[in-house]
Amino acid sequence: MAPGGGICKEIIESRIAFADYETTTSNVELRGSPCRKATTGFGGNTTSTNDVHELLECPVCMNLMYPPIYQCPNGHTVCSNCKARVRNSCPTCRHDLGNIRCLALEKVAESLELPCRYQILGCHDIFPYYSKLKHEKNCKYRPYNCPYAGAECSVTGDIPSLVVHLKNDHKVDMHDGSTFNHRYVKANAQEVENATWMLTVFNCFGRQFCLHFEAFHLGSAPVYMAFLRFMGDEDEARQFSYTLEVGGNGRKLTWQGIPRSIRDSHRKVRDSQDGLIIQRNLALFFSGGDKQELKLKVAGRIWKEQ
Repeated sequence: MAPGGGICKEIIESRIAFADYETTTSNVELRGSPCRKATTGFGGNTTSTNDVHELLECPVCMNLMYPPIYQCPNGHTVCSNCKARVRNSCPTCRHDLGNIRCLALEKVAESLELPCRYQILGCHDIFPYYSKLKHEKNCKYRPYNCPYAGAECSVTGDIPSLVVHLKNDHKVDMHDGSTFNHRYVKANAQEVENATWMLTVFNCFGRQFCLHFEAFHLGSAPVYMAFLRFMGDEDEARQFSYTLEVGGNGRKLTWQGIPRSIRDSHRKVRDSQDGLIIQRNLALFFSGGDKQELKLKVAGRIWKEQ
């Protein structure tokens, strides 16, 4: 054990009342799978689990600590990320941290099983301590980021709350139905500046879809792009398809695809070119007239695959 490891172990043991042998044995038997339902509970060991959970919180960032966990000679711990931030000085007693590992605390963490942090949102699985973080990064119950693309927005939440947020805070138009027609007009079509708009949120089939329109440069070529995002996860998005079309002067350009989940940012969708892309010269041709003003009519339809 590294120097100081005994100090850390004594601190842990002084604060934790371990459960009896039967409870410990039953928990070990339940660890055969990578996760289990929270309804199995922690038996009579909830208090001691909470105590360990508190010990595993970094005093600087308040996040759970993962190996390597460092400690000062007085037994105070800090996570590896914050060790650099505090310039190798213990945040509790200001003693030099050095490179002393708290192996006892790391070992105790291996024996823990904790609920997903999104338990209150519907995830009722229990995970071994070192698997919990990986699960939470992809948990289907984790909050969604606001899908609004016109400005950076830090709001997160479930789908119903985000729909209300888009309507009230971003003033996005709401439309009931699975077909649509939108017009995009720009006075000076010779200027293509990077810009993005969320035109509408569609309510159909009991779900919500976001229509986006972007103007940007693909390499050195100015282009416009329209695409649809689904307010839900990718596996649900694959249950739907959509078409977009734009045209004029007897010509028409059509796109068919699968809406992308809002788990993917609008920038990621744009950069993957997963949508209807219109070159500026073609967009001006569709607009007719003297080709000085851009007038694009984007029509589309959403349907659910059988």
